[in-house]
Amino acid sequence: MKFVESTAGTAGEPVKLLVHEVGEGRPVIFISGWPLSHEMWEYQFNVLPKHGIRCIGYDRRGFGRSDKPWSGYDYDTLAGDLNAVIESLNLQDVILVGFSMGGGEVVRYLSKYGSARVSKAVLISSVVPYMLKTDDNPDGVPQDLFDGFVKDIEEDRPNFLAGFAKDFYGNSLLNNAVSDEILTWHSILALQASGRATTQCIRSFSATDFRNEVSLLDVPVLIIHGESDKTVPIKVSSDRTAEMLPGAEYIIYEGAPHGLFVTHKERLNENLIQFINEDVVTISNPYTDIVT
Repeated sequence: MKFVESTAGTAGEPVKLLVHEVGEGRPVIFISGWPLSHEMWEYQFNVLPKHGIRCIGYDRRGFGRSDKPWSGYDYDTLAGDLNAVIESLNLQDVILVGFSMGGGEVVRYLSKYGSARVSKAVLISSVVPYMLKTDDNPDGVPQDLFDGFVKDIEEDRPNFLAGFAKDFYGNSLLNNAVSDEILTWHSILALQASGRATTQCIRSFSATDFRNEVSLLDVPVLIIHGESDKTVPIKVSSDRTAEMLPGAEYIIYEGAPHGLFVTHKERLNENLIQFINEDVVTISNPYTDIVT
């Protein structure tokens, strides 16, 4: 593990971002969802490096083991942090994978910095193009719901996160999609964040409008979303993103919740490996087929 320094944001104060990478091959940056850290990608990082993929994850400012400043949780700053990671590692031909809130960083980065260093993008359970219910977005999520999240977090963040995790993975009285231990692990990762970052990022992912940016994406895009996602409803998010990007590949996981990186990890890994490596040219060695 290492730390990358970012000076993104209006304050211009250096922020150290923890970066973790494993494997060799094509570089892929995995951007975590709210309110987790790069460690949410454990089941991807354990498998994808076996397929020639260099997995890179970093903790968003305010989360995990990155610095936790008071401000800088808007998407311009967060995309600037992503840019700092790409430039510090001198990455080329990189693939960006954004989960939930992380999908916003993917779209904002590409609209602001361009695709010179990026070859593909993946949006998983993503919040784009626009979550908030407004007059011109009537099917969005009401502001009152997000205000309630903030209120509950400020009153008792551990209790809120424990309840939130159940919907996140689709657990209910009749369906234990994941174990109690997974729910505990989720809460442990989420509690590494600062309370300030946790609430400020709610404001960012709920109120940021990406509708004028999505159609500007000029790299191949894979969109994946769970049909039964209660955290980021598919109809207001990926269904619309797919309409805006008719050339994108769109895969809907029937019955899947928001946290499909755990509940449907095998299928997700297969889809990611195929999309990441589908244009990789393998040069065979004729001598390896000689039997003596």
